[in-house]
Amino acid sequence: MGTTKEFRDQIPGSLHVLTLTPFYPTIRDDAEGCFIYEPLLWLSKNGIRNTVFVARPFYRGTSDSTFLPIPGHTIKYLSLPRGFGLSTAGAFLFAGILARLRALHRDHPVSLIHAHGALPCGHAAMLLSKELGIPFVVTVHGLDAYSTVQVGGRSGRWCRRISQHAYVASRRVICISERVRQNVLEGVGRKARTSVVYNGVDPNVFMPSDANPPVPQLLSVGNLIPIKGYDLLIRATASLAKEMPSLRLDIIGNGPEQPRLEKLATALRIADRVRFLGRRSRLETAAAVNCCTVFAMPSRYEALGCVYLEGMSAGRAVIGCRGQGIAEIIQHGSNGFLVGPDNEKELTLALSMLLRDEQRRRNLGRAARETILEGLTYSHQAERLARIYRECVA
Repeated sequence: MGTTKEFRDQIPGSLHVLTLTPFYPTIRDDAEGCFIYEPLLWLSKNGIRNTVFVARPFYRGTSDSTFLPIPGHTIKYLSLPRGFGLSTAGAFLFAGILARLRALHRDHPVSLIHAHGALPCGHAAMLLSKELGIPFVVTVHGLDAYSTVQVGGRSGRWCRRISQHAYVASRRVICISERVRQNVLEGVGRKARTSVVYNGVDPNVFMPSDANPPVPQLLSVGNLIPIKGYDLLIRATASLAKEMPSLRLDIIGNGPEQPRLEKLATALRIADRVRFLGRRSRLETAAAVNCCTVFAMPSRYEALGCVYLEGMSAGRAVIGCRGQGIAEIIQHGSNGFLVGPDNEKELTLALSMLLRDEQRRRNLGRAARETILEGLTYSHQAERLARIYRECVA
């Protein structure tokens, strides 16, 4: 990777931020890390210039992100798979970055490092900060703020300790919801300075559509993993199928749960009503969200959930779960519905109410979009991040 020319064409700004992230869109999958990339475009309007390093363990292939207006430059590092090497991955990532960042910083001084996730990026950012004197911030995107759910035993304890050090050493810990902030504070108390910055959405991409599906259409978007609650959604669909013979459920995403979920749909005799659409591009996903009847994802372990915000921005009736990050945004019965995690009966009732009452869906959808426009667009997110950056640099 070069160290001068490739950075000259980036949008100039008063601050130069190095974004260090394990996720970023690729040619093969433009949805991967879209929640990292898309706000950067809006940050450039706030005088923030970004250089992006994409951290990938050596056993994963190099994914091309250099085609983007704000390109991502892959940094490979040594790590063991399945989380066993997570506690040491940040040190190896630091070693892989140091020379490149030193050269970049010499030619185009970096004002701040923004690491996404404590491990490995936050750990690496802490070491880079000590070596080069560049301040750093860390964003926590999930509820497993210390990686102790992902990694157990002695390795998990080391992950927790290193994450604590990274949070305390950072100029700011940016949390995507109050629920996440509380998880961070449980491990560091008042030693770390925290701020909540909710994720945003582009209301010009996810927007109300006059096109209505010819049949009642449920939609859910996310990785096919147990915590997302897709089994509940399929069971609820089956419960409503007899009374609503044209009801359909589309699920966008892939993951290890798909075979089990397909078997469940077959056992419940609704295999012809449930479509597993796999990964879709951002525009394909937006088109599906913009014209579905109801958007639902009964996730039981969700820090916030960008897909809920996208459904709300599209003016859809959205169903999430109580006790999760999205409960800070959805006001039950006002701009969406909240049901209990693992509560199939409550989910079925909520779906039934919304599917039968078009006026209620419209009212909820209008209120949901207003909620987004008032404070949850990418423009709002970028303004809050830019303010934090300037405070931390000052």
